[in-house]
Amino acid sequence: MSAAVMEEGCGSTGSRLLRGDRNCFSAIERRFAVFKATAAALYFGSGYAANLAVLSTFLEDGDVVFSDRLNHASLLDGMKMGKARKIIFAHSDLAALQHRVDSIMTKGQRFLVVESLFSMDGDVAPLKEYAAICKKAGIALIIDEAHAIGLYGDHGTGLIEANGIADDVFLSINPAGKALGLAGAFVAGPAWAIEYLMQHGRTFVFSTAPPPSIAAALDAALDLVEETPQLRNRLQFLTTFLRELLAGKGLEVSQAGTQIIPVLVGENARAVSMASALQAKGFDVRAIRPPTVPEGTARLRISVNTGLDESILECFAHTLEVAMREVGLP
Repeated sequence: MSAAVMEEGCGSTGSRLLRGDRNCFSAIERRFAVFKATAAALYFGSGYAANLAVLSTFLEDGDVVFSDRLNHASLLDGMKMGKARKIIFAHSDLAALQHRVDSIMTKGQRFLVVESLFSMDGDVAPLKEYAAICKKAGIALIIDEAHAIGLYGDHGTGLIEANGIADDVFLSINPAGKALGLAGAFVAGPAWAIEYLMQHGRTFVFSTAPPPSIAAALDAALDLVEETPQLRNRLQFLTTFLRELLAGKGLEVSQAGTQIIPVLVGENARAVSMASALQAKGFDVRAIRPPTVPEGTARLRISVNTGLDESILECFAHTLEVAMREVGLP
């Protein structure tokens, strides 16, 4: 990345449609499209900007969009900016979605917007079933892979790959700030849609391009994902190991099996107190409170990574158990 800074400079000077474009951006977009097995991709400076652009651009007057109740704020805000009629359905409730799909028709396009892995509960959406519903009803499926990209599927491209539904997805949003360890996001999909987004997505058209050196770092991150599947296997092992430790201590642990493990506390003050106790012991765990999560569901969000080992996780599980007792939780 330092070599890229010396070659391209630190800043981009303007929008990519003006003076801010660099060959390195086009190159990393082509590489990501191949990685994601799509025709094209477009890189944004943040996942938030990518979601706003996608949903404000493609959701037009006369359209309908079905949205999971627990979708991320950036997806909700993007849908507010779009002109489509918004239909919210209960979290991952296939029957509720199917009822709305069957009862709500339009002369325009219908969309389904979901996350593949939900960041606050750590659960996985029923993507195969969504894809089947969308295919049968002619609904365009848009999936945010923020917490799945780099971790799931044989090639690490996410849960779209892991579920074998790539041909049934209109667009995917793939933020690089989680497993890829950087910043920004790729929108991947058909070439015509990416070209349209490039010309009409306001957060792309009117934003200064990201630092060009980020493209070199993204290139290296994709190398790491493609060349080290053992890291994904190690993460899954550590995730299972910690879940079993916590369950053995009597904690209610979701069966999702992902790297995100929520510990529901309920009261805001208790969650903050427990997080502080864990941080004092060197564990960087944060309290998640409303409005990020619903009232009465404050929690600790544990995110497992490959920099940990079994002894650290054992120590963490013990420290968490003590912290829970100190705030009066069973």
